[in-house]
Amino acid sequence: MTRTLPRPDPAGPTVADLPRHRAIVALDIEQSTSRPDPVKAELRRTIYDLFDQALRSAGICRRHRDRFIDRGDGLLALIHPVDQVPKALLLNRAIPALSKLLADYNAAVPPADISHRQLRIRAVVHAGEVHYDNNGCFGEALDIAFRLLDAPGVKKTLRTAAGPLTLVISGDIYRTIVRHGYDGIDQHAFRPLIRVHVAGNRYTGWIYLPPETAKLRLAEITSYRQSA
Repeated sequence: MTRTLPRPDPAGPTVADLPRHRAIVALDIEQSTSRPDPVKAELRRTIYDLFDQALRSAGICRRHRDRFIDRGDGLLALIHPVDQVPKALLLNRAIPALSKLLADYNAAVPPADISHRQLRIRAVVHAGEVHYDNNGCFGEALDIAFRLLDAPGVKKTLRTAAGPLTLVISGDIYRTIVRHGYDGIDQHAFRPLIRVHVAGNRYTGWIYLPPETAKLRLAEITSYRQSA
């Protein structure tokens, strides 16, 4: 008796069910929970607007990314892997533009309102495979990005930073982009100061430290080691 093999189920997994590669940028507003709700609403509108401006100044238009995903006190941007948008643009144009826009915004805040309306941001840049379903997006790459963004060391760096933005990047971004020293990216300004664990694996986060901040952090680390 001849047996025939079953044919593939046409209703089985499709391309739409498979993960898609994205550059991942997530932002978080410092001390958002301490602000009154009307101020939170203002800061949310502002960060959406400023980040959109920063991306467009780098040539990253809305057609190059998913719609921004809200995170309550921040947002998530997923950038498509197209030739017009190499990941280096995020580091040498978009993030610096955002930092400048934040500084200009804060400079315009009246001194009496600075404690409520000052806008300071933690940002993470990573890249990897992202899954989508009817409820949104998910996947290990996002877990890594959020874990880096929320690391205590990143929050501490922003608290002590003079500027309005602290950037942490994943080891993948450092290895594939930063260490090659593309125009406008100073590999020596990134320090591997963060360690996080996801699914039993350890991931390094590289924090961007301007020269003046780097001196303070190195002095802090030296003082800690001597006291120990």
